[in-house]
Amino acid sequence: MRKDSFVLVIALACLAGLSGDALAQQPAAPVPEQMPFDIPYGIPIGLDHAKRVAAAAAAEARKHNWKLNIAVVGPAGELIYFEKMDGAQNASADIAQHKARAAATFRRETKIFQDAVDGGHPYLLSLDGIVASEGGFPLVQGGKLIGGIGCSGGTGAQDGVACKAGAETVK
Repeated sequence: MRKDSFVLVIALACLAGLSGDALAQQPAAPVPEQMPFDIPYGIPIGLDHAKRVAAAAAAEARKHNWKLNIAVVGPAGELIYFEKMDGAQNASADIAQHKARAAATFRRETKIFQDAVDGGHPYLLSLDGIVASEGGFPLVQGGKLIGGIGCSGGTGAQDGVACKAGAETVK
């Protein structure tokens, strides 16, 4: 081996060792004592209530001339009610259901996943059932999770506005 090649190999090895030490010295993130999104489960939303929630989301969509698919699920993600507005794109029917299911089963808005992925945490997409797109809200009544609502067919922001209108009918 030539002398300059040997020196280069030694220099690279030293740099690799230094960067490894620097990485090893990073402090670990603190472990929170409280579980995030720890909403207790309630009695699943009934059909009549689900229709009222979806109707509020549809009314908001109609105000803006948005054509959406709207799904309402129970706390375990089981479909309770689905509405496809006239002219809503076909591909969004499944997406609305997936958003509702993710919001209910993970007990949080789907926009939280979108923000996390956008913020450099793409590994979330490898978790089963994650939808990293705005437009899914958990339905919480009396402090208990009774289901979720998902909207799809517009932009993420449009889906979110309509779904929020539906979710806000639940107290």
